[in-house]
Amino acid sequence: MKSWFSSLDSREKKFVLAAAVFLGFAVLYLGMWLPLAKGHASTSASVGMWQSALQQLKPLKARAGNSTATQISPANLSRPLVVVVDSTLRFRNLNSALKRSQPTGNNIRVEFENVSFDELVIWLGDLSMQYALQVQSGSFSIAGSTDGRVNAQLTLGR
Repeated sequence: MKSWFSSLDSREKKFVLAAAVFLGFAVLYLGMWLPLAKGHASTSASVGMWQSALQQLKPLKARAGNSTATQISPANLSRPLVVVVDSTLRFRNLNSALKRSQPTGNNIRVEFENVSFDELVIWLGDLSMQYALQVQSGSFSIAGSTDGRVNAQLTLGR
């Protein structure tokens, strides 16, 4: 290779050196810089997506923090489940979505129609924190074509 290069004319040597430099830069650009730039763009897009998701969740955190009590009192444990469900649904303005509530022994079965999923989850958190009520079983289905609204059948108990 060295003998071939030394046998070239000075103009040809300059041309071969320029081509080698250009080829070296092309390899560096295509082999290193371009993949790094694509990875950076992908990571930036992912960070933007997570930041927007976080902004959407902040109002839910504020609404969830509006609970009046954070500890379970003995008085709350002795209240009938029908009364607990009714009063907490009214507090969260979910009583209009309640289709049916039916006590079954130590549990209560509640059915909702076209209820906001976010509000329902916040209500379930209230029941858990204030009244020690947990979801024993449940099923959800999408309510029509409206985003974020569901039909739900839940069995709650202590």
